[in-house]
Amino acid sequence: MTVQDTDRTDLGDRAAFAEEWERWHRAKEDTLAGPHGFLAITSLRWLGPEPERFDDAPGTWSAAGDRVVVDLAEGEELTVDGTTVHGRHDFGVIGERDSVYAGHGDAVIEVANRGGHNIVRPRHPGSALRTAFTGTPAYAPDPRWAREGRFVPFDTPRAVTVGASVEGLEHVYDSPGQVEFELDGATHRLTVFNGARPGSLMALFTDATSGVTTYAANRSLQIDAPGPDGRVHLDFNRATNLPCAYTDLATCPLPPAENRLPTAVEAGEKIPFERGGRG
Repeated sequence: MTVQDTDRTDLGDRAAFAEEWERWHRAKEDTLAGPHGFLAITSLRWLGPEPERFDDAPGTWSAAGDRVVVDLAEGEELTVDGTTVHGRHDFGVIGERDSVYAGHGDAVIEVANRGGHNIVRPRHPGSALRTAFTGTPAYAPDPRWAREGRFVPFDTPRAVTVGASVEGLEHVYDSPGQVEFELDGATHRLTVFNGARPGSLMALFTDATSGVTTYAANRSLQIDAPGPDGRVHLDFNRATNLPCAYTDLATCPLPPAENRLPTAVEAGEKIPFERGGRG
């Protein structure tokens, strides 16, 4: 194979890499800006024992102990698990980081628990944040930022407490260990949490670009389950913003202190336009 042929192969590999990234990013953006995605949220309501009525959701809401209750007035209704409910409805005890979604016309009312607090977050397709959304700026995908690493498990999983985008709120995550990788000649470690899929991992981190070209508070990296030998693949091109990068109506976790990388990770999503970011 000639040098020219090698260059063409490399260009083809990079083009395929970029196309795959584009497909992934479009799918992520579609979820974020879906009719009931995070950009559709119109308010964040903290529930207490005193019943309250909100202008973007039907009913009067309260949290009696650990249970969330709504009292629907005459002519008001919600759809819960495919069933239309009227009058009083008890959502029961909602687990930490769990959400229940109730339908109301073209809207969805999210009932959730975050940091031990019960909340209501109405999601309306006509939200101004959603309808004005034009996409998230990001670095051009570059294979250089797809790194091989190693999962280093703790002897036993650890409960790790982190701060939140909401002042005074804390989140507690189970951490099975850390991932170790090399970048610019230095070895780095990130404390990881359990991911959405069985065996997968999730890292919250900041780096030298945070607050400059990327969102200051946090970015998230999903990592597939480690191989039998502990090997993991970290593709920083897929480092994403959390919802708090777009809206104050979020309760996102902040990275553990040890996950503040000293180097500049010039990959993945940048500061959203909604926060003054540039393409």
